[in-house]
Amino acid sequence: MTDVRSPAVATPPGTAQIPGPEGRAARGGAVLRAGTSATLLPVAGLLIAFGLWWLVSRLELVHPAALPTPGSVLAAFVEKPAQMLEHTGTTTMEILIGFALSAAAGILIGLSLAASRTVERMFTPLLVAVNAVPKITLGPLLVVALGWGQRPILTMVFLLCFFPIVLATATGLTTTPADLAELVRSWNASWWQAFRKVRFPAALPQIFVGLKVAMPLAAIGAVIGEFQAGEGGLGYVIQQYAGIGDTATAWAAIMLVALVSIVLYSALVVVERLALPWVRETTSNR
Repeated sequence: MTDVRSPAVATPPGTAQIPGPEGRAARGGAVLRAGTSATLLPVAGLLIAFGLWWLVSRLELVHPAALPTPGSVLAAFVEKPAQMLEHTGTTTMEILIGFALSAAAGILIGLSLAASRTVERMFTPLLVAVNAVPKITLGPLLVVALGWGQRPILTMVFLLCFFPIVLATATGLTTTPADLAELVRSWNASWWQAFRKVRFPAALPQIFVGLKVAMPLAAIGAVIGEFQAGEGGLGYVIQQYAGIGDTATAWAAIMLVALVSIVLYSALVVVERLALPWVRETTSNR
């Protein structure tokens, strides 16, 4: 297999032939610059976004009751940090538990669809139909069926998350590269050997795509569930404070939802890079 190395991790041009400490220093400098860029660019993007927010609110292009200034939102958080952090912890746990359940179920369902054409044809239309239903319309029904508390919230997270994971898993397992499939056949490997050694490892990049798509959806599902059945959490805070006209506190909760999503998504990206170090070196030019 051709080894196409990423410039982010490959030896920079002009340093590959430099022996000794000078070459190591040049490569170390390139890695340091790449790491600094990876840190500073997201921060710069956030600063630009907050600058635009401040400008829009300052010029009152949107009514202040609907979009307070960033300073007002920060002040609302500073006034009640313990309360906001407690609700953040509640929402974060709901996101993690619901995401873990949907990941486990989604991968298993994807394995079943990939293993049997009959199962795929039988259940794919049903899965598409379930995914097509607007989940917010199910909120009141989930409360009636499951009561108040975490059960309807986790169910909402599950319903929003599982389909991308199922689709990514089934796609990854049914699109094994032809050269690898031919290699397995030449070895006369059993189904389990082919699955364990080739098909599943080759599908992992696609599975992680599904997981990364599902992670922000988990945050959305938790907030929607808290709107309908929550007794705490950031969705509960948004609904309660928006209802009494305290939009600054509601926006502080919205910003915390966004922050939690960014942190969890970034953690998933780190897990992917640690678990699949070969992917960036063999399949990417970035």
